[in-house]
Parts: sequence; structure tokens; C-alpha cells
Amino acid sequence: MSDEAAPPNDPTPGPALSADEASLAELGYKQELKRGMSGFGNFAVSFSIISILAGCITSYSIALGSGGPSAITIGWPLVGIFVLCVALAMAEVCSKYPTAGGLYFWAGRLAKRNKRHWAWYVGWFNFLGEVAVTAAIDYGAATTMMAFAALTFGVVPTALNTFGLFLVIIVIHGLLNTFGVNLVNLLSGVSAWWHIVGVLIIVGALWIMPTKHQSFSWTMTAWHNETGFTFMPFVFLMGLLMAQYTYTGYDASAHVAEETKNAAIAAPKGIVMSVLISIIGGWILLYSITASIQDGTEAGLTALNATETGLPPAQVFLDALNNPTMAKFLLFIVCGAQFFCGMASVTANSRMSYAFSRDDAIPGSRWWKKVNPRTGTPTNSIWLCIVLSTVLTLPALFNETAYLAVTSVAVIGLYIAYVAPVLLRRLKGKDFQDGPWNLGKWSGIIGWIAVVWVIFICILFVLPPSLPITISTFNYSPIAVLAVALIAVILWYARGKKHFMQHLDKDQLAIDEKKLLEEIDD
Repeated sequence: MSDEAAPPNDPTPGPALSADEASLAELGYKQELKRGMSGFGNFAVSFSIISILAGCITSYSIALGSGGPSAITIGWPLVGIFVLCVALAMAEVCSKYPTAGGLYFWAGRLAKRNKRHWAWYVGWFNFLGEVAVTAAIDYGAATTMMAFAALTFGVVPTALNTFGLFLVIIVIHGLLNTFGVNLVNLLSGVSAWWHIVGVLIIVGALWIMPTKHQSFSWTMTAWHNETGFTFMPFVFLMGLLMAQYTYTGYDASAHVAEETKNAAIAAPKGIVMSVLISIIGGWILLYSITASIQDGTEAGLTALNATETGLPPAQVFLDALNNPTMAKFLLFIVCGAQFFCGMASVTANSRMSYAFSRDDAIPGSRWWKKVNPRTGTPTNSIWLCIVLSTVLTLPALFNETAYLAVTSVAVIGLYIAYVAPVLLRRLKGKDFQDGPWNLGKWSGIIGWIAVVWVIFICILFVLPPSLPITISTFNYSPIAVLAVALIAVILWYARGKKHFMQHLDKDQLAIDEKKLLEEIDD
């Protein structure tokens, strides 16, 4: 390519590099992806994956049955504060290393010993976690759209037609990402405004149209417990998982860093602002929905959580607005948000897998690291992610419990990948050289809060959410996480130990492969 950086040992001078290209070359890679994404577009990708309109709506029942209104309205900002610490700590590292590889590259650079091992295992948790997230988002979108079709057109949802709609959605997402970063940038911007305006419309309708609202004290403190557990602090903690499940995917800003202008500033800002705006917008949305619950009795909340729509907020729309047409319109807004959320997830997933393949981690890497010269996008990597997410969703055709077991790795796998470079950055101490965007004197306390919080929520993720424990209520997250770890170990000895970051094909490198994980600034 005409804008490639010449390797340091190449006597032939290459064309002048932009600041972003020079920064990437210092980290060891040549500019291959088209750098056409704005700072707002970078933010919009992460904001779209967090998707308060998707996550808050589809996960609402978790907190409703495990703590009730108090777990919803207090839990959201409480979790948000700690997640913001995680985002701030990640953003500081991202500013130093703005590469598409993101978390695994950071871990490799920051580790004092066994650098390739750290990069390898963080990379596999990140990669498979993102595949699972893409599967969960698009299947969730299909489920919500089928609920909308049932309310609007009388369609009867089945496992087969829901899976068929999932296939249509994920293929469309693959096509949209294939057409180029300019379209992704445009649609990401549309997605951000869809979420912001959509929240305003839903909140406005819920405050203007209903004739009755719950009091502030009820909305903030009312209690409801369907878990079977009697220790109330534990019930409340399990209710926090609603928020924690939603606050996921903001590492996307790092994965599109090589396509973002002024990436060392724009990418960390994208990570932080996507979480901050989600905290504010999500709380306003959740408070408005909860205050609009018409029957606040124990029996009423139990009935709401067992609604035939499958989505308690959709039932709140129907009950509170007393206008089926308007309720369906609000659900349509949610469907649109989920569609955009899935598109952004494919974007982040494909860029991470492209970078991971560039370092020869994934079997068949020479195919997945290819960049389409016309669009400047990793086309093969996009369709790899589509296929893997589809395979991961296949169990939903036969048993939804099996599907949930497979995709349960999504959040915990990602947070394991999130916390590793943050921990390594703390252990590196003063040897870490700040990037242009940093936390200054607050770096230490924020970083350690982030580490402790992720350890805490990972423990919550593996505990049983309800009693009695049956095949359908069993928490499969520990098994899924162990499965990912086992896959990573097997692939390390089968392939990674010999090939990972040992580049037989060095065309995409700007430095010698032995220096990829070494600090070379000095």
C-alpha cells in the first residue's frame, strides 16, 4: 500500500506518515485499515454496543425479580460508578497503545514477564467473549423483533422463525460492515442519535401519557424478591447483574482505533464518554419505566415479570400508556436500537479478530488478516465473526438453556480481558509512560478500584442467581469460562507457542517481530 511505513532497516525512505500512522508504526504495525472514523463515530460504536435501549429493556427482569425497583434505580448508577473506573483505567492504557488489538496487545506490552502468554490468553478471552456478545445481541434483537411482530401482526414466535430472523439480521450486519468504514462511521452516528432521541421519546411518553405514576420513594426503595434466597443483601447484589450485563462492549473504541483520526485522544475519550452518557441516559430511562409501573404490589410485580410479551418494560408500555399503538411504537424504537447495537458489535469483533490474526493467533490467520484494498476493511475477518456467532447460536434451535450456557461466557470473558491490562498497568507502576490522555494523580486509586470491582463482579457472575437450582436455572458461566481457558491452552501448545507474534509473514509489520511487545520509545 502507498501509505505503508518502511521498516527501520529498509534504506528506501517511504512517504511521509501522518501522526496517527507514525504512532501505529512505533507500536509495530503498518497502516492498512482506512482511517476514516471521527471521534464521535468512535464514541458511537461503543455507545451503541452498550445500548441502554437494548440492555436496560432486555435485562430489566433480572433486577425486577432480584431486588425489584430498588435494585433497578439504585443499582444502575451504583454499578455505573465502578464501571466508569474500569473505563477510565482502560482508556489511559488505550491512549498509550491505540491499536486494533486493544486488550491483548496492552497486556503483552505491560507484562514484565511471559509477555506472549499474557497477550495470548487475554486475546482469546476477548475474542471469544466478543463472538458470544455478537451472538447474544443479534439473537436478542431477533427475539425482541418477534415479540414486536406478535403484538403488531399476530405472528407466533417459534425457535425456528426466531433463528431465521437472527440469520437475516446478522447477515445484514456483515454486509453493512463489508461496505467500508465510512458507512460504519455514518451508521454509528445514526445509532448514537437513535439511542439519545429514542430515550427522550420513551421517557416523554411515559411521563406525559399515563394518568398514574409511582412515588419517588417507592421507585427508589420498593423491594421485590423472586430468587428463592432470603439473605437480602445477596439478593440485591444479584440484581446488580442487570446493570453489569448492560455495561459491556466499550472496548470497541480501542478496536477501531486504527480507523480513528487522532486515535490517542479520540479512542480513550470514546471509551469513557460511552460509559458516562450511558450512566445518565440509562438511569433516566430506568427510573421512568419503573415509576410507570401501574400495579406496585407484590402480586403485580410478579405478574409483570411473568408477562407473555417476555419483556416487562413492553408490558409497562402497554399498561401505562393505555394506547397499544404508542406502546408498539416505543417497542419499535427498542428494536431499532438492538439492530444498531448488533451492527456495532460486528464492527468491534471483526477488528479485534483482524488484529489477533495479524499476530498469527487464530487458525487460518493468513486469511483473516487480509484487508480489502477497495474498502479498507478486514472483509474476511468480518465474515469469520458472522459464521462463529451463528454457530454459537445454533443451540437455540433446540434448547434455549443450552444457548444461554454457550453465550454466558460473553460478559465474564470480556471483563477478565478488561481487568488484565489494568492490573498489569498498576503492577508496572512508574515504569509506565503515560499517553497523551491520562488520569494523572488519580490513576492509582481509580485503577485499583477497577481491579477490585472486576474481581468482585466476576465472583457474582459465577454464583447461582436463584433457587432451586435446576438445569434451566443453573449458572453455566464457570463452565463456559473454563471451556474458553481450555481452548486457549490447547491452541497455545498446538499453534500459539510456535506462531503467535513470531510472524512468518512480516508484510504487516513496521518493526522486527521480536520487538512487538517491547517498549521502544526510548
